[in-house]
Amino acid sequence: MADARAEILGRVRAALRDKPDTPPVVRDYVRTGDASVELLADRIAHYRATVHVVTPDEVVPLLAERLAGKRIVVPDGLPWDVPGVTALRDPLTVEELDRADGVLTGCAVAIAQTGTIVLDGGPGQGRRALTLLPDHHVCVVRSDQIAGTVPEALERLDPLRPLTFISGPSATSDIELDRVEGVHGPRRLEVLVVT
Repeated sequence: MADARAEILGRVRAALRDKPDTPPVVRDYVRTGDASVELLADRIAHYRATVHVVTPDEVVPLLAERLAGKRIVVPDGLPWDVPGVTALRDPLTVEELDRADGVLTGCAVAIAQTGTIVLDGGPGQGRRALTLLPDHHVCVVRSDQIAGTVPEALERLDPLRPLTFISGPSATSDIELDRVEGVHGPRRLEVLVVT
């Protein structure tokens, strides 16, 4: 048995001996540095999401207006206390999440070029289920969290964390291209970009 193993591995080594080395992968991606609020807002709106560009002083009043009287999942680590909102805190069951009116989160990074918000489960973001089960997701993005391109965003992220990339409200289409929203996540996405 050891002889057969040695023979097989010897053949593999011999076959690989004459092969050229694998060329290195060039990681010279385009970096635009264009982490503009305007581009991000335009791309997010293109996905049928609601976008508000606000100052830091406008965040809480706008959240209070948009979420008044609602039962909203609020992960630990968010710096805002929104008056008139019933804040639901984890741990929550699937049933409790399903009955919530929405979820309010921050994000890890946002990508201007694609209009994508990335969550990594960090402070103010919560676990993945918090942002997938409620029907309305409100995400607050600070302007310093905006990266111009996907490679620029990936440089800011820890690949060992659970990453969720969100480009608009959840939607899918059947073979006849009939669009259905809310199948795989929130039907409504609302983004506040804080400048």
